[in-house]
Amino acid sequence: MKVKRILYFGYYIKKLNKPLFKKFLNYVKKETGRSSLAIWCDIFRHSMKYNTSILEYFQFGFYKPECTEEQKAAWAGTGFMYEFQGYMNPREHRALLEDKTVFDKLYGKYMHHHAIPLDELKANKSLGEQVLANPSGKIVFKIKDGGCGRGVEVAQAKDYDVEKMIAHMEETGADIVEDFVQQHEVINQLAPTALNTVRIITQLRPNGEVDIVGCRLRISVHGVTDNLAGGNIAAFIDPETGVITDNAIYSDITKPEEEFHPVTGLKIKGTQIPFWKESIALAKEVAALDPRNKSIGWDLAITSAGPDLIEGNREWCKLLYQLPAKHGLKPVLDKYYNEYKH
Repeated sequence: MKVKRILYFGYYIKKLNKPLFKKFLNYVKKETGRSSLAIWCDIFRHSMKYNTSILEYFQFGFYKPECTEEQKAAWAGTGFMYEFQGYMNPREHRALLEDKTVFDKLYGKYMHHHAIPLDELKANKSLGEQVLANPSGKIVFKIKDGGCGRGVEVAQAKDYDVEKMIAHMEETGADIVEDFVQQHEVINQLAPTALNTVRIITQLRPNGEVDIVGCRLRISVHGVTDNLAGGNIAAFIDPETGVITDNAIYSDITKPEEEFHPVTGLKIKGTQIPFWKESIALAKEVAALDPRNKSIGWDLAITSAGPDLIEGNREWCKLLYQLPAKHGLKPVLDKYYNEYKH
């Protein structure tokens, strides 16, 4: 185990977001009065003990004197999640969720917006006309293996015809063009700059039952995406009621919780997500559709007509899952891990 975690630590160093690390390090040095060397030693010790990454030392609050060893052990870090999700969602089936062109074919009946791959667009240009005529007046270009908002481009439909759309996709490497989904007015009033998706995490159990592991609202602040890594916020949704039960959080430890949206000024806690029963039902239905992937983070858009499936994530984010809850949730995942392992 120690050798594996040392190898993981080497990977964390290789992939480290150095500007963000420097920002967090300087913040913690100021907060605690500790030296860089002392913090680095503490990061390594915690990584070996709790299977966490370098940045998670900061994001999980391990540097805080009041954070107990029991609390630290409850956080699911990158190392654990790599092993858990690798077991639940085997590599040989990753294309079902990671390739949007494959995903759209399998789960297309649950998607109420047009999503057209480039090859289909070339073969049938009338599909492009349908996308351009969508009521939002916007179109979205995506790459088939994009994640965390990577490769997403929102454009005005009036600036394109089908030929220009094809040419743009070939030039930029976009694989899919979609309607810009118009979200429900409740969500749009809260955060209008982007499509704000509900993340519902499901777990398929050995007996075939589907459990709801967690529900979060990803809330855009300024940009055209809603992911935490892009500087946005996220809030905890009660899975039974669909009500946001607490303030929203950033993944940036230097920023405070947000009681009100920082741009629109609307209160976040207490917001009722529309069509909640329908959203839970949809997530459970798609989770049972293909049992080869057992632990999935589904992103749903809430529209005036109900939930619209956007994508499923095999490597759903441990930060989005845990930070809005404000405590570690590894014991929840351990329960499912043990069910399959034993």
